Amino acid sequence: MSIAATDIGKLSHALPFWLSLSLVPVLLLAAVLGGWWVLAVPLYGWGVMAAADALAGRNTENPDPATPEAALVWYRLVTLIWPFVQFAAIFGMIWWATGPAMLTGWEKLGLFFGVGVLSGAVGINYAHELMHQKNRGERWLGDLLMAMALYGHFRSEHLLVHHSWVGTPRDPVTARYNEGFHRFFPRVLRQCLRSAFRAERLQLARRGLPWWHRSNPFWRYWALQGGFLALAYAIGGWQGLALFAWQALVAVWQLELVNYVEHYGLTRRHLGEGKYEPVRPHHSWNAAQTVSNWFLINLQRHSDHHFKPDRRFPLLQNHDEDAAPQLPQGYPAMTVLAMIPPLWRQRMNPRVRAWRRKYYPDIEDWQPYNEASLPLPPRV
Repeated sequence: MSIAATDIGKLSHALPFWLSLSLVPVLLLAAVLGGWWVLAVPLYGWGVMAAADALAGRNTENPDPATPEAALVWYRLVTLIWPFVQFAAIFGMIWWATGPAMLTGWEKLGLFFGVGVLSGAVGINYAHELMHQKNRGERWLGDLLMAMALYGHFRSEHLLVHHSWVGTPRDPVTARYNEGFHRFFPRVLRQCLRSAFRAERLQLARRGLPWWHRSNPFWRYWALQGGFLALAYAIGGWQGLALFAWQALVAVWQLELVNYVEHYGLTRRHLGEGKYEPVRPHHSWNAAQTVSNWFLINLQRHSDHHFKPDRRFPLLQNHDEDAAPQLPQGYPAMTVLAMIPPLWRQRMNPRVRAWRRKYYPDIEDWQPYNEASLPLPPRV
């Protein structure tokens, strides 16, 4: 079923994608009530969203991909205002936790775990949408959001490395078959920074410029991150700085949890001489769960995002099981499962093997594609 462009442009159709804003009052409630309430944000983000997915089911309707940009204003607006909402939430919570609030140490850690859920599940997701746009202002807002997670290099890694090399050994964030998340996470933290810097250095070298040239975006990443660290210290001292760093770590952990889920075990055919087949919808896991797609602005239609990276989130298409592999549940449930590797492998490895039989029946030896045999990306 296709949704007409006239319906897409209506405010009523866009409002469900504003669901992420509901995290803000939950965070405020956690900050004021303290105690076990500090866990309200993660419980809401994972538990409530997963339960809502189970109740609401799947949505496989597809919007008209030719819908004009002017019809998407109500969708774009939530991504444009979020950086300011998140800024107020993070630094307001630093002021509250290090000042008027009478919170214990564990309550502060729990509260800022929730802040990290807000800046990771929503902030980094919105940054991902913004960094893909041609509009310079939107890309800057994306950089601000990534700087609040101290992970500015993600833009370079995502645009220059991930989208080019997804499903190959040269992409650090394509999770290898049988690779548990607890091995994946530290590997990605090491490799992504190197691969992002290397990609920008090579871009500059092609223009005859050194890596330290002012056009290297890493200067902007470092300046923005340094500014936010200084602000955290100015508001809350060393404790404010530590809380800011803690929420950033939680945010990055969530980002890489999602990266892990999105491509686990999926690989592109090697054509020889370092070349791979083009990216197709079957190189990403797809999920059509209704509520989590509202909450994550269609991030779970990831198969279409990699197929058409410049397509804005309201126009992403759902690919059915004939075109793309399907996750059994939405990201809230699957990221929890990913934290328990034996259960994850039990649920996902049979799906990867079925995917291999379906799309690559001629490949009998998968050992070169498996984790233990994959070479690491080149060092900088």
